[in-house]
Amino acid sequence: MVVDTLTGEYKMLRTDILHDVGASLNPAIDIGQVEGGYIQGAGWLTTEELVWNTKGKLMTNGPAGYKIPAVADMPLDLRVKLVENRKNPEDTVFHSKAVGEPPFMLGIAAWCAIKDAVASLGDYRHQPKIDAPATPERVLWGCEQMRKLNAERLTPAAQSVAGKPAPTNDPVSL
Repeated sequence: MVVDTLTGEYKMLRTDILHDVGASLNPAIDIGQVEGGYIQGAGWLTTEELVWNTKGKLMTNGPAGYKIPAVADMPLDLRVKLVENRKNPEDTVFHSKAVGEPPFMLGIAAWCAIKDAVASLGDYRHQPKIDAPATPERVLWGCEQMRKLNAERLTPAAQSVAGKPAPTNDPVSL
């Protein structure tokens, strides 16, 4: 994940997914389902912001009203592999497993990666408060949180609390 700390915009560089579909009936279709579910879940947690008006009416009630993931939102490198030789022990169709909805929840990895990238601004000492969806605006607020925490950490009072003597303007100590 790469985050532009001046705008809050981000780009997923690479995503690796290993998914258990049981005995796959068609690996190509299953991989497509995993990719689609992951991107849908990532969109839910990063771009699909719900907005209500003052009367409580949902204003973003469809793709025309909020940003759904597009091709440009996909990781530059998306690798999906299916677990092999792992039949479902239950008596399902050809011992397969669900593949449509479970990958949707993997989208939380994108949200966590954004938070981790922003936390790197403070050497991972704190986690930024970034609500979902992690829109660029919210990510920028997270970057500002880290900048503020870093500034507080470097103030003379904070250094004194950390056991270091606070610098003075006394020429002798310079």
